[in-house]
Amino acid sequence: MIHQYKLNGYNIVLDVYSNSLHVTDNLAYDIIALYKDKSKEEIVEIIKDKYPDLTYNDICECISDIEQLVRDNKLFSEDVYKDIPVNKISAGNIVKALCLHVSHACNLNCSYCFASQGNYKGKRALMSFEVGKQALDFLIKNSGNVRNLEVDFFGGEPLMNLDVCKQLVQYARSIEKQHNKNFRFTLTTNGMLIDDDVIKFANEEMDNVVLSLDGRKHVHDRLRKDINGNGSYDVIVPKFKKLVDNRTKGTYYIRGTFTHHNTDFTNDILHMADLGFKELSMEPVVCSPDDAYALNEKDLPVLLEQYELLAQKMLEREKAGKGFTFYHYMIDLNHGPCIHKRLSGCGSGREYLAVTPWGELFPCHQFVSDPRYSMGDVWKGVTNTGLRKKFELCNTYTKEECKNCWAKLYCSGGCAANAYHATGNINGVYEYGCILFKKRMECAIMLQIARADTAD
Repeated sequence: MIHQYKLNGYNIVLDVYSNSLHVTDNLAYDIIALYKDKSKEEIVEIIKDKYPDLTYNDICECISDIEQLVRDNKLFSEDVYKDIPVNKISAGNIVKALCLHVSHACNLNCSYCFASQGNYKGKRALMSFEVGKQALDFLIKNSGNVRNLEVDFFGGEPLMNLDVCKQLVQYARSIEKQHNKNFRFTLTTNGMLIDDDVIKFANEEMDNVVLSLDGRKHVHDRLRKDINGNGSYDVIVPKFKKLVDNRTKGTYYIRGTFTHHNTDFTNDILHMADLGFKELSMEPVVCSPDDAYALNEKDLPVLLEQYELLAQKMLEREKAGKGFTFYHYMIDLNHGPCIHKRLSGCGSGREYLAVTPWGELFPCHQFVSDPRYSMGDVWKGVTNTGLRKKFELCNTYTKEECKNCWAKLYCSGGCAANAYHATGNINGVYEYGCILFKKRMECAIMLQIARADTAD
């Protein structure tokens, strides 16, 4: 399987199964498009009509080069992954990461919040140290030989329960060596409660900090308001700047959400870059189609254009020495994830679990409000083994819609939660998200090519 496309002046051909990437001239590009369905003689005739200045030998020489790539399994290579047993794709019962919902409460009232303003359609609650401690013990007990364990302090707003976060980090550090583990913590915050103490804590203990900002002030304040209805931009931006400016180790991401109200989201990303933030992410909103801010079919062409525009703007800024990272354009074509990871995705419901303030386990944070997806608790472990099995069987090769998709080894079948909310089935496909993902991949690959071109 191959994928051909033109972007930013490049003719790009991706061989899906070998992961070989080819940048071609127009002649080779057109011949490759004909290669599988036409005979050599037919190709020559079609190409002669399109390129009258080329000789027969010129065309045949190009065809010969393509034939060699095919023999070398760098073009039209066979799917060597389809027979990998499904039970080999998953890591079985090994848990590698937890999303700790230390707070089911929030000090903002964001209109599009999937967590219903932090309480996940339930009661407001804060995780106790005892529950969090048990969660960490559960993670160690169920992590097998995995050394690096990921823990995300999540909410709601986790800084509303800062003391417990600190206690849990301290506890993890006290036991990690004896179990040959290394805890890597992430803090996801709206920023309202950031102060010098939080900055110090984040610097010392957080491997990553995720900061929520939607871009331009009028865009951000439209949907991210406090409980009194006031926009939060003016409060959080100076705090984010101070945290980032004082970040001495670890990473951070400014994470935004775009909606129907800001389909020109490139302007929001550039705005955040102009504020001095260099690690950026911007996600499409996932919500009910009835919501006023929901993305619709008419938005789709605009969004696809925006992704291309963003890639071009990134190249311009890199040339000017003002480059920044966009999370969705990060791709390693040489040393990317292993094939098992590329087939099975994020590991939700298997390697990755969410923990509520009272210790209940869910496949990920987006399932927490649904009792049908309760998997057990941190004391008894995963007791809903049937549900875990369903997530083990949720991968690229179990989704009919994915079988002939060129992007399947990059998206890993997509987000199970988005699929469920869009189709009612974790093995379904959120088609709108697929279209956006494929465009992001095209742009990401083009950026790699353009950077290599510049380096040469």
